[in-house]
Amino acid sequence: MASRINDTVGLISTLARARMIAPLRPDRYLKMAAAMRREGLGMTVGFATAAQRCPDRPGLIDELGTLTWRQLDERINALGAALQDLPSGQPQVVGIMCRNHRGFVEALVGANRIGSDILLLNTSFAGPALADVVNREDVDAVIYDEEFTATVDRALADKPNATRIVAWTDGEHDRTVEKLIAEHIGQQPERTGRKGKVILLTSGTTGAPKGAKQSGGGAGVGTLKAILDRTPWRAEEPIVIVAPMFHAWGFSQLIFAASMACTVVTRRKFDPEATLDLIDRYQATGLAVVPVMFDRIMELPAEVRGRYSGRSLRFAAASGSRMRPDVVIAFMDQFGDVIYNNYNATEAGMIATATPADLRAAPDTAGRPAGGTEIRILDSDFNEMPTGEVGTIYVRNDTQFDGYTSGKTKHFHADFMSSGDVGYLDEAGRLFVVGRDDEMIVSGGENVYPIEVEKTLTAHPDVAEAAVIGVDDEQYGQRLAAFVVLEPGASADVEALKQHVRENLANYKVPRELSILDELPRGNTGKILRNELKARVGDS
Repeated sequence: MASRINDTVGLISTLARARMIAPLRPDRYLKMAAAMRREGLGMTVGFATAAQRCPDRPGLIDELGTLTWRQLDERINALGAALQDLPSGQPQVVGIMCRNHRGFVEALVGANRIGSDILLLNTSFAGPALADVVNREDVDAVIYDEEFTATVDRALADKPNATRIVAWTDGEHDRTVEKLIAEHIGQQPERTGRKGKVILLTSGTTGAPKGAKQSGGGAGVGTLKAILDRTPWRAEEPIVIVAPMFHAWGFSQLIFAASMACTVVTRRKFDPEATLDLIDRYQATGLAVVPVMFDRIMELPAEVRGRYSGRSLRFAAASGSRMRPDVVIAFMDQFGDVIYNNYNATEAGMIATATPADLRAAPDTAGRPAGGTEIRILDSDFNEMPTGEVGTIYVRNDTQFDGYTSGKTKHFHADFMSSGDVGYLDEAGRLFVVGRDDEMIVSGGENVYPIEVEKTLTAHPDVAEAAVIGVDDEQYGQRLAAFVVLEPGASADVEALKQHVRENLANYKVPRELSILDELPRGNTGKILRNELKARVGDS
């Protein structure tokens, strides 16, 4: 009983600090409660409650202007009603292939509100990859930006009856999100009683992207408290989200911002200077990015960065790939100690968070376990590894996914799910991710983790970025191939870089091949596309 009372007091304290509990008219709280019952406490309930909490405050700002929470809610209802009024009937699975803008948000929440399942599609998909996914997930409607028309046409070649709706467009189309909203504004969609699922695609690091179903049922106030205790969100404040919203990280930040009634400020395509401008113009207290966006901001000339203070920021949260330690420190030196590194998985939600203090102490840490999350480092026989020793990262929390749409699931041991990564915990309880468990390279019988060689290469003053992969080798089983991007004006050659590795690591960790590139191939979320690098290496 005492523990339950302490938990309740702690939750109330956290919510009050985040201004989630605020002096509002009693009828506002009643309307918010009614909205929560109506929405069934699904993932997108925050959009409905924000419209009752602060209807006339800005809800979303994009390149088309500002929508209040009331306006956004009305447009979402109109689109939901329009989807139910389609000649083919309400779609069962809606694919969304949009960049960050109001059309994405309206499609996501509108389809979810009527109980349709939603498949968030990577905007970098080519026709064949998209076709595989939409056929596998049985998509019967696609909402997409005009620029992806050719890709969608190829993907739906075998689905002539699938409904197509254009979201962002500069031209004329028969069926657009704007037209559907205009035709149904003021209407309420029928509530089907079914809770639609959001299908998030994994990054595909272990092969083709898999669909991970999320219903939002597992996450509750405990998850809310865990986030707010670690990251300083405050209700009704502006948040700039430039991480792609189709990806698990950007999606989660959008959903959380709505639950906090925070004004979502976004733009279709990331631009480093434009992002700094949005922060200052709207006095944003939060920023959501993928790590490579920090790189691009810090690559701006000093005089350009100097035009923007960024001092309104209380947090700049990142997830999706490894952050460069030098960039982390440089960003915080200029814009304050605001970076929060989040180690998440599409299948498990939030696993760990590194605060600015953690990053000052260890800039490459993934942080400490999130509240309500347990982390174990296990060997191949499921024995727990000692502090500082590398093993597979297993996690247990309440935000684990509902399973892949294929029916398969992750590896589990004693209710702990494998994250698919390997790493270790230090004496302070901080997690360090060494790499994917399937990225370990066995060369001549020796185990090599790419990240160790990558860190050594980027420690060279001439190297800006590095990626290391393993490729098949008849003599050694596998050999190391490295790819580097040099700093502007740098002149280091291949032999000098190999010698640098040789001087700092064991001989078997020196890449047999090393290529200097203008840039590393990356996906929308900033992850290095290692399959593309592998295609550059000839067999020998």
